[in-house]
Amino acid sequence: MSYGNMEEVRKEEVEDNTDIIMEGALIARDRVGVQDFVLLDSHTSEAAFLNNLRKRYQENLIYTYIGTLLVSVNPYKELDIYTVTQMQLYRGVNFFELPPHLYAIADNAYRVMCSEYNNHFILISGESGAGKTEASKKILQYYAVTCPTTEQLQVVRDRLLLSNPVLEAFGNAKTLRNDNSSRFGKYMDIQFDFKGAPVGGHILSYLIEKSRVVHQNHGERNFHIFYQLLEGGEKDLLSWLGLERNPQKYAYLVQGRCAKVFSINDKNDWKIVRKAFSIINFTEKDLEHLFGIVASVLHLGNIQFEEDSNGHAIIRNGTQIKWISKLLGVHLSILQEALTHRKIEARSEEVLSPLNVDLAFYARDAVAKAIYGRTFTWLVNKINGSLANKDSTRKTVIGLLDIYGFEVLDTNSFEQFCINYCNEKLQQLLIEMTLKAEQEEYEMEGIEWEPIPYFNNKIICDLVEQKHKGIISILDEECLRPGEATDLSFLEKLEEKVGDHAHFVTRKLADQKTRKSIDWVDFRLLHYAGEVTYCAVGFLEKNNDLLYRNLKEVLCNSKNGIVRECFLLSELDSRRRPETVATQFKNSLMSLIEILMSKEPSYVRCIKPNENKEPGKFDDCLIRHQVKYLGLMEHLRVRRAGFAYRRKYEHFLQRTKIFIRFPKTLFATEDAFEIRKHLLVSRLQAKYKGRLGKRDYQKKRKAAIKLEACWRGVLARKEAKKRTWAVQIIRKFIKGFINRKKPLCPENIEFVRLVQYKYLMKLRDHIPRNVLDKSWLQPPSILEEISEMLQKICIRNLVRKYCRGVTPERKVQLQQKAVTSAIFRGKKEGYQQSINLPFADTRLKETDISPKVLQLIQGEKVKYATPVVKYDRNGFKARERLLVLTQSSAYVVEMAKIKQKIDYATLKGISTSNLCDGIVVIHVPEDNKQKGDVILQCEHIFETVTKLCMLANKQNLVKVVKGSLRFRIGSGKEGTMVFTVGPEPHVFKAKDGQLTVVSNQAKS
Repeated sequence: MSYGNMEEVRKEEVEDNTDIIMEGALIARDRVGVQDFVLLDSHTSEAAFLNNLRKRYQENLIYTYIGTLLVSVNPYKELDIYTVTQMQLYRGVNFFELPPHLYAIADNAYRVMCSEYNNHFILISGESGAGKTEASKKILQYYAVTCPTTEQLQVVRDRLLLSNPVLEAFGNAKTLRNDNSSRFGKYMDIQFDFKGAPVGGHILSYLIEKSRVVHQNHGERNFHIFYQLLEGGEKDLLSWLGLERNPQKYAYLVQGRCAKVFSINDKNDWKIVRKAFSIINFTEKDLEHLFGIVASVLHLGNIQFEEDSNGHAIIRNGTQIKWISKLLGVHLSILQEALTHRKIEARSEEVLSPLNVDLAFYARDAVAKAIYGRTFTWLVNKINGSLANKDSTRKTVIGLLDIYGFEVLDTNSFEQFCINYCNEKLQQLLIEMTLKAEQEEYEMEGIEWEPIPYFNNKIICDLVEQKHKGIISILDEECLRPGEATDLSFLEKLEEKVGDHAHFVTRKLADQKTRKSIDWVDFRLLHYAGEVTYCAVGFLEKNNDLLYRNLKEVLCNSKNGIVRECFLLSELDSRRRPETVATQFKNSLMSLIEILMSKEPSYVRCIKPNENKEPGKFDDCLIRHQVKYLGLMEHLRVRRAGFAYRRKYEHFLQRTKIFIRFPKTLFATEDAFEIRKHLLVSRLQAKYKGRLGKRDYQKKRKAAIKLEACWRGVLARKEAKKRTWAVQIIRKFIKGFINRKKPLCPENIEFVRLVQYKYLMKLRDHIPRNVLDKSWLQPPSILEEISEMLQKICIRNLVRKYCRGVTPERKVQLQQKAVTSAIFRGKKEGYQQSINLPFADTRLKETDISPKVLQLIQGEKVKYATPVVKYDRNGFKARERLLVLTQSSAYVVEMAKIKQKIDYATLKGISTSNLCDGIVVIHVPEDNKQKGDVILQCEHIFETVTKLCMLANKQNLVKVVKGSLRFRIGSGKEGTMVFTVGPEPHVFKAKDGQLTVVSNQAKS
């Protein structure tokens, strides 16, 4: 049946039941007490107050009013007062028309919000175990059932409802006082549209108790999610996470020695949480990463460190760390190093310092706390994303504040200090908005009023939060100051700065009687709810909440999406020290108080009836203490003495008829109304037209901005594409440069091709133009082999080109010059000057030679002829002769006769000096035909010798001598020829009979 149909069915039940309820309340007053403490006859008596509370509690009537404030006593059992019938019963009914109920508070806030279009909040307060969390869930369920809804809004409604089991799984735990204690503060805004339908929500969380992840007191458990996962998780899931069903196997779950609790069904709760995840829009990837983090925390707790020979911590068993590496997506060796070393920065250097076993355990626990704490924040943000309403129209909200209750444990630490400070602030808010504000308003309006005294806890709030002087400031100062700060030095600072405060005491400051109950490391605060002794040990560590830098680096590079979102790389770049935990908590509380002060309040005060969570047991002493510190008696006195109905004048005027005594006044009022009506219509019309114009302008502006943004986006994408391309090219060529000396491969091919292209393009302009140009462009190292090949090819090409351009005559010249070079280069003076002089085919024409001689040489073709001077062998007299060379012989000719014939076959050698003279000696064999060696002087010595040796094909027989040479004169006789340098060249016979040849010094 839908809720709309159900409403019609319930109307008759409401009419039938209302009289019965009221009648029952009147008849049975002595048995069940009064529904509103304001109606007590002895309203100033604390005993009467407690007696009325006891009567109602024993009859399972757990709700009682003090005016509009609701007092709720935890029954520690299920009561049949939260059905859909009960919700419909209280829907739209006047606040005092039905018996006290949580639904009446919720409905009253909702109706006032809808009628006056303002924001409300319901403050649910009380100590731990008093039923605050359950109360907030019941209110949320009431709105989900009774508010108008559609199929689309049904999704929002379901998400609002199912956000609770998810947050409870990750943020609630069993404590000594409560099996489902909130270990974080939660403020939820439920957003309503103008029709009163819930359309969205937003959750703020405050200070989750991260230390519970790594440590629990005896009789307490870790957060529910760990036990739910092990108990209800599918077999395949646990196998993938590397977990076993037995919680006793995990160090982080057995410290409280109560892994199994009779009142908690972890398996069933797991099913609810899994269903909630699917409705709140968690993807499979989100859940995979989320459960991976939960499992990683359990594996972290099982890591054990041992000491090596140097006293450094090492991990012997790597099973757990391998699972963590897999689940968090971090490198195994890097994670292991981060857990056993600390990175220390010294100027520009980073040094890894090994940790001892104690510090390694501290680092392990710090990682577990950091991961879990930040994951919880991510979870809240994820839920907020699914609850967010994207409609920009104005909405009204009802806020639900469910925050940890006042706690007093056997050992109270930093967490209890923060929790109790939060409760002090909320108590102060209640005092400011009720007891103080109402009495000040009566005095301000001149109403006769007898002031009702109450305890204002502002003095305690100032002790904790006052700037520069409060406990939080002193704690921060100790955490941030240089030098060795310890928990004891913090305690000494407290004694020094706040030691004279009436609500602060330590062992040193206490009197003899009190001193016995306070340890040397303790300090005691006198809260509004009573005395609480805090152990200062661990305050500095928990306030700093430091995580070693190298551990942060590991988590920042995690492949787990949630961890990567929680630990941003920008954190590593920031050198600014983060705010301490206490300061963050104080600032968030201030922000919360501002939010609450801006809304209309409703109050629910929860009371815990006994310490043992037993149904039906009413502990007078415990309840009296709660009534006292909650200020319920003072609140009752103010309500009893004040006005039952209190509304602001403006609201009263809008909702109440005007009673007028004189007609004149009525007519004047009507006339004024008509005038104002026309003015109002004109103003509305102007506003409406202005609104239309503004809307049109905003549309155009939005369109222009959209177009501009799109165009800029196009340009930016083009530019980004260019930059990406450039980066890829640069990266490719840098990699190519690094690998340039390797064989051709994909990594260097582009670079090598570019270097080849650039080199070849540059070489094109530096190629040698002729065979004598030996210059060549220096190649890169990777192209040396190719360059050498190209150079050879180029030289061959130039030579080939040159050779093709050489005529046969020129070729003969070059061949002769090559022979000359081989014989005389570097040996005979005058050679360099002869290089540029071309050789003649012959120095004499055949017509210049006697025909008789031509006849004598038997028709052999004259290859070369030149005039020479022949020196006789006896007396060395100079004779003018001709030297005629044919294909087979050389002839020394005088006019018309042949003086000497020398066959090339018999030629023994050719000698010449190294000086600049024209002497050549042709050595012949010793036989009857030859008269001795021929001594000739010719003008073109290089040409003549070259022609002779080439025709004789005996280039290797030419000798260039220094100083002197021996020659044969006749048979058995030899002569000597001496070569010297002088001012004038001439040849003469010396006194010693030697032939002396004097020549000039050759010019360089």
